[in-house]
Amino acid sequence: MRLTHDDALARLAGHHHAILATVHATRGVDLVPVVFALDAEGHVGLPVDTVKPKQSKDLQRITNLEADPRASLLAEQWDDDWSRLWWVRAELRWEPKPTPELVESLSELLAGRYVQYRDRPFARVLVLRMVGLSGWSAE
Repeated sequence: MRLTHDDALARLAGHHHAILATVHATRGVDLVPVVFALDAEGHVGLPVDTVKPKQSKDLQRITNLEADPRASLLAEQWDDDWSRLWWVRAELRWEPKPTPELVESLSELLAGRYVQYRDRPFARVLVLRMVGLSGWSAE
């Protein structure tokens, strides 16, 4: 059953992780699990942190967004009881030059949402704007 905008937004905001899809120049769709914060204006903050090991801070998702600013964020709930399944997809557009105030606000939301980010170990916070939202639930 199709979710209302408000129900889809509430489920996305309440979920703690999702799958980010960007477009790779040769492979096509590029998927990666992410954590995120969502503000009241529909901005999504994706941390590039210094907590988890990385080969570089120049992540493929950033290269992909620089070439094509479109992205999607998919949150879902799986359950063996299929009557409890749901998913929400946010259509996003990358904002390459967000204001420092917006980055600070999303950093604060991330720090409040995840204990690992309380000290704000961010090399960068990517900012994307939600341009569409849809969802489905078995209930």
